[in-house]
Amino acid sequence: QVQLVESGGGLVQAGDSLRLSCVASGRTFSSLAMGWFRQAPGKEREFVTAISRSGGNTYYANSVKGRFTISRDNAKNTVHLQMNSLKPEDTAVYYCAADIRSVYSGSRYPSSYDFWGQGTQVTVSS
Repeated sequence: QVQLVESGGGLVQAGDSLRLSCVASGRTFSSLAMGWFRQAPGKEREFVTAISRSGGNTYYANSVKGRFTISRDNAKNTVHLQMNSLKPEDTAVYYCAADIRSVYSGSRYPSSYDFWGQGTQVTVSS
């Protein structure tokens, strides 16, 4: 079992920045590909970004490319999501997820992930 705990959400204004963090426990962190997803009210969960086990490969949804950056610190069992130039349409619950099978990549598909955090709310006002 892998436990994931997100933090860093909050209420900000458009154009502001936020940094989300997700701490993992229960498994060697460097054996996990990690992803961030988000879900707005009335919408399906959507892919935001993913990072491979080593951190050498990263993937972004077109909607966040150039504004969001995913990174990981394997020594601290933590993955971060730096969100800049936030927009009202970024408002959602953000979930951290862990994939135990992908070795050199990260997946865009929720079904690829084995463990999920409880989510953290990000609200961007206009």
